[in-house]
Amino acid sequence: MSNNKLLTTEKQEIINHKNNKFTNFLFLPICTERQAEGGLRTKGLFKKSYENKPLISIITVIFNGEKYLEETIKSVITQSYENIEYIIIDGGSTDGTLDIIKKYENKIDYWISEKDYGLYHAMNRGISATTGEIIGMINSDDFYYPDAFQKVINAFSSNKDIELFFGDLLRDGDLRIKGWNEKYIKLNSFAAHPSMFVRRETYLKKTGLYKLQYRISSDYDFIYRAFNILNLKKIYLAEPIAFFRLGGISSKQTFRAYTEEMLIKIDNGEKIYKALSWYLIKLIRWLIIK
Repeated sequence: MSNNKLLTTEKQEIINHKNNKFTNFLFLPICTERQAEGGLRTKGLFKKSYENKPLISIITVIFNGEKYLEETIKSVITQSYENIEYIIIDGGSTDGTLDIIKKYENKIDYWISEKDYGLYHAMNRGISATTGEIIGMINSDDFYYPDAFQKVINAFSSNKDIELFFGDLLRDGDLRIKGWNEKYIKLNSFAAHPSMFVRRETYLKKTGLYKLQYRISSDYDFIYRAFNILNLKKIYLAEPIAFFRLGGISSKQTFRAYTEEMLIKIDNGEKIYKALSWYLIKLIRWLIIK
């Protein structure tokens, strides 16, 4: 079970090379909107990678999500793999979210609460605060299965060239979602954050952070660039890694999601007529079903 026995008072050294795609921080820069900050780092306690136990960084972004947050946190801090760095980025919640975060403060490495500019802005902040070799993200209403991180570590350790990991998802109603489907990269949206893990160096040196102009589908832009532009190497494990609940922003703003996906294709070099044709077909199908 995950615990804090690997904590150290040795402060992580953050080196930001000029060719990095973004700047890393142990403590995110203070802004006037900040309501609170806490976690083990603020107490002078840190995590690091060891030869046989690489550090895995997990990020949860949240805003007024008290209903399932405790379940999410527990699924991270009780993993069978023990070298975990947990970061929570709260958007200035006004419900009981902060009370739950503070309840588990001695198991959370770093958290902040302040206004942000949307989901991907919060994710970018979380990535900027990581120090682990591998990064995963779990939504505040989803959870990991107990051996998820050990499976991820085993997969990455089996091939040092692998840059992304995908596993399967289970959702409400026990429907199993395949975590990797080649055709989605060109034809459809692809969003599997709870079962996707990325090497930190890949974010730093190759993909950079999520593009904020896409408020709903920036994860699709990330995947599109990763495989159609950058040709990153992946590994896929056909086993459930996480459980997720329906009701994300893309399901609530379908028209915008489809429009963003079309623009992503065009921005990444797809011929305009092909992207537009795909967009119109998908939109018509949605309108008929609706």
